[in-house]
Amino acid sequence: MSALYARADAVRRENVGDAVHLRGLIEISSHCERQCMYCGLRKANGSLERYRITREEIERCALTGVNLGYGTVVMQAGEDDALTAEWIADIVRWIKRETPLAVTLSLGERSRDDLKMWRHAGADRYLLRFETSDPYLYRAIHPRRFLDRPDRLMLLKELKALGYEIGGGVMVGIPGQSYASLARDLLAFQDFDLDMIGIGPYIAHPATPLGSGQLRPPIAGADQAPNSETMVYKMIALARILCPDANIPSTTALATINRRHGRMRGLQVGANVVMPNLTPVKYRALYQIYPAKACIDESATDCSRCLSSQIRSLSRFPGRNAGERGSFEVEAGVVARSATQLVQLEEPGYGG
Repeated sequence: MSALYARADAVRRENVGDAVHLRGLIEISSHCERQCMYCGLRKANGSLERYRITREEIERCALTGVNLGYGTVVMQAGEDDALTAEWIADIVRWIKRETPLAVTLSLGERSRDDLKMWRHAGADRYLLRFETSDPYLYRAIHPRRFLDRPDRLMLLKELKALGYEIGGGVMVGIPGQSYASLARDLLAFQDFDLDMIGIGPYIAHPATPLGSGQLRPPIAGADQAPNSETMVYKMIALARILCPDANIPSTTALATINRRHGRMRGLQVGANVVMPNLTPVKYRALYQIYPAKACIDESATDCSRCLSSQIRSLSRFPGRNAGERGSFEVEAGVVARSATQLVQLEEPGYGG
């Protein structure tokens, strides 16, 4: 393992421990009013069969998460106006009343009133990936829907002010993205004091302007950052070193580009969270942000067993609490942890 990865793993162990927090993902709707240039859920994609799952299905998914020992449930969707603020708030209240789960929402750019209502209903966290902090590239891939609302970076500040734990993140290797842009993303994680940081590879979707080549983003030229597995690992490792106590998932996108080892490798270079899918299997292939997503045919139970086994193989253990930022969970029977000497970086650089 390189000095960079070794140091990131040591920082992870020292600051958040060996627990891997499992956050059950429920993809509640594939409808979206946005036209983001990289996303298969974009409104203009007429080839995608759309769905919305029922409240009863969401409740069953949440109870399955409890039975599997998860600490958090994540409700994710496109920006779907049919998911009213009141409907979401009522489900959040039910989950908080009937289960011990923390609730994370990832429902895109919503009004401050909606976000405030959900926070008061009991939602603990909000995920809002901004994909790039480069203002030119950001505008190229995120057409504005509401001209009177702040962009995602500014909305993260509003979410923090409302009392949410906030999560953001980026894609690595977006056409037009430079190494300098990725370096600024790392600094943005620090500047926004993110509680959760999601980093995954850009995976082209052929039904999008960016994936089909119709969109010509700002040119990075020879400095174009690759959307490679290695580049993602480097970004995870650097994010861990810069943000020692943040929660950092090893993403499904990593598992998609390396079915056998991607997710586990992410856990070895600084990540401490995985997000097993609780969505009913009949819907999973329809939530197509990018094509050929991993684990769409596994039942929730099979997915949990597989991940738990893989986590144990790394001499780590599945977390049993909600995994708040900076929490340090010790496995049953372990009463002390040894100090870890940070490995000094010897590599001259981490590009490509």
